[in-house]
Formats: sequence, C-alpha cells, structure tokens
Amino acid sequence: MRTNSFALVVTATGGAPQASHLPVTVADGAGGLVIHSHMAKANPQWQAFFEDEVLVVFSGPHAYVSPRWYEAVERVPTWNYAAVHAYGKVRVTKDKAVKHASQRRLVAELDPEWLPKFDALGADYLERMLDGIVTFDVEVTRLETRWKLSQNRGRREQELIAAELEKSADPMLKALATLTRKHLTES
Repeated sequence: MRTNSFALVVTATGGAPQASHLPVTVADGAGGLVIHSHMAKANPQWQAFFEDEVLVVFSGPHAYVSPRWYEAVERVPTWNYAAVHAYGKVRVTKDKAVKHASQRRLVAELDPEWLPKFDALGADYLERMLDGIVTFDVEVTRLETRWKLSQNRGRREQELIAAELEKSADPMLKALATLTRKHLTES
C-alpha cells in the first residue's frame, strides 16, 4: 500500500458508484491502519463519504502474459496482477492545522527536496489552497488482497513467465516477476 500510494477511492452511496484517483499516505493508527488523503472540494464524491463504507484500491505490479511464454501450445493471453482492497469509514477534517499537516506529510513523503519551499509558502496562498480541498482519513476496518500470478499453472510455466518478466527494463514487470517467484506453486 505504501509502495503503490496512488490509490482509487470508491464510494457507492445510494447505488451511484463514484471513484477518484488520489495520492494517499498510509500510517499506523491507534486502532490499526489509517489512510490519509484529500480531494478538491469541487469533487462531489466527498459528499458521499458519510453514508457507507468506502473502498480504497491499491494496484500493485501487473502485466500482460503472452501465450508465447508457456510450454503448452494451447494457451490464451492473460493478465497477472497484485492489489490490495482496503475498506473503512471516512472521517473528514475541517481543522486547518490538521489539513496543513496532512499536506506537509504528503510532500515530505513524495517530494522531500521541495519540502523547504512548501514550508515557505505565504500564509494567504496556503489558506486559499487549504480552503479548496477536503482532507480525510479512512480508518481501515478490513483488508483484502487480490492477485493472479498464474497460480493456476504449474511451477514450470510460472518460472517461464517470471523469466520473461525479468527480461524487461520496466521496474513494474520486474516487481511482478519477483512476486511470481515468491509465490511459485509446489508442483
């Protein structure tokens, strides 16, 4: 979750699904994991936070798997992936100091070199920026992992897939290869 911190926040209040792609930070709270984020106040999704549980989807490494990579001739393409689904209740904050601290934490995590400039922003500018966002926490009540690593194939085919993924210069594909090797089937 911390490695793949650009998450999808999903609500379905009243049967109307809404989703926003948002940067998040994940922290250990007193009651468990807490996801910190914000969205533009103009985004109407935040008004749905009060009704039901929200879902925050963290997409991990993923890749197309070619049938050329298998030993068996009769295979079809597939997509291997890893993801985490975090469910929880949202708490919106209006406290400016908490909103500022949340933004500072995000900058510190994603762009620490720029942090001194963030800290030097003018008070009037910062006030306007904070007024334009809704800052919220998701207190995680349940986590589910979702993954497909060709576990329906034998160990040999999983090894072949991992070897092909490792040939790529793409770090995501290399990460998927590592994950595949970590979860090889027994036979």
